[in-house]
Amino acid sequence: MELIVAHDRADLEKARSSGSVALVPTMGALHEGHRSLMRQARALAEQVVVSVFVNPLQFGPGEDFSRYPRTFDTDLDVCAEEGVDVVFAPSADDMYRPDRQVGVSAGEMGAIVEGAVRPGHFDGVLTVVLKLFNLVRPDVAVFGQKDAQQLALIRRMVADLDLPVEIVGAPTVREPDGLALSSRNRYLTTDDRRTALALSRALLAGAAESAPASVRAAATAELAASGLAVDYLVLVDPATFAEVPDSFSGQAVLAVAARVGTTRLIDNVLVTF
Repeated sequence: MELIVAHDRADLEKARSSGSVALVPTMGALHEGHRSLMRQARALAEQVVVSVFVNPLQFGPGEDFSRYPRTFDTDLDVCAEEGVDVVFAPSADDMYRPDRQVGVSAGEMGAIVEGAVRPGHFDGVLTVVLKLFNLVRPDVAVFGQKDAQQLALIRRMVADLDLPVEIVGAPTVREPDGLALSSRNRYLTTDDRRTALALSRALLAGAAESAPASVRAAATAELAASGLAVDYLVLVDPATFAEVPDSFSGQAVLAVAARVGTTRLIDNVLVTF
């Protein structure tokens, strides 16, 4: 079946299937990680919808909204190759009323870890995701584990607001050398990319340990030798993103954010004690 491109709500409504629908929300600049989300979505529903929308609400002052990579024609090729049924690519004017006043608050959980560094970021994320859920009306939505706090907050929003959509988290896809795939990787120079490998090395060093204190210590030591400008390194509960104590048992997220040159990257791994 030919790929349908819906540029507005009316086009989307015409394209929507009467069967089960899986949504993969993206900001475009699609890579192999996005392809993995599409493949998982294809296995879960009769129709796969991919949204391509660079959401202005989740960028703060001085962030990279204006230069965020926009590769729409190539993105369409990726979606066609993966058997996507519909690409929803609205304009900002179509997504947001000019007199918009109401949005979603990410609450206390949205103000810690990544949210402490990027105030208001998760409010913007949850607002656009809720709007996409309302417009697409998916049965299931697939998100990457690489954005672990985003995934946790979306699950919390679905639970708190009783939204009729199943949230599926997909594993992080990495380059052969361990660098997590990200649309922002294309900003990196050759030297920057070499330096950025310290992120995955730190996470692997931490994940090789068997207790929370040693996980933190091993990852911190690896980062200290890297020369990266680290925003945070945390070991947190995957559902709440609260720091776990040294006596913790169960699954935790070891998450890191750092700046490599002018590029800010995030990464994480799951650790079980």
